[in-house]
Amino acid sequence: MYAVIKTGGKQYRVAPGEKIKVEQLPADIGSQITLDVLMVADGDKVSIGAPLVAGATVQATVVSHGRHDKVHIFKMRRRKHYQRHGGHRQNYTEIQIGTISA
Repeated sequence: MYAVIKTGGKQYRVAPGEKIKVEQLPADIGSQITLDVLMVADGDKVSIGAPLVAGATVQATVVSHGRHDKVHIFKMRRRKHYQRHGGHRQNYTEIQIGTISA
């Protein structure tokens, strides 16, 4: 059984027991959260929502918060003596998928 959820403007295919990193959520570590379900598949039975599947929920537990590796940004104009260095570290929340109910 798996589901497609939407959080942080992105969609994820999840199954019970998986750990995934999503955009930062305002939830405490160890708390339970409920996620929007776009699709649920259980064997040959597939339910697709418009946009959400009615009555379907995915329960997840917040495992940790953190920051991804740094992404380096380097801009340069050749022969113009122009160089700019920058970087970005995106925050994330790691969640563990619990139950999927359809």
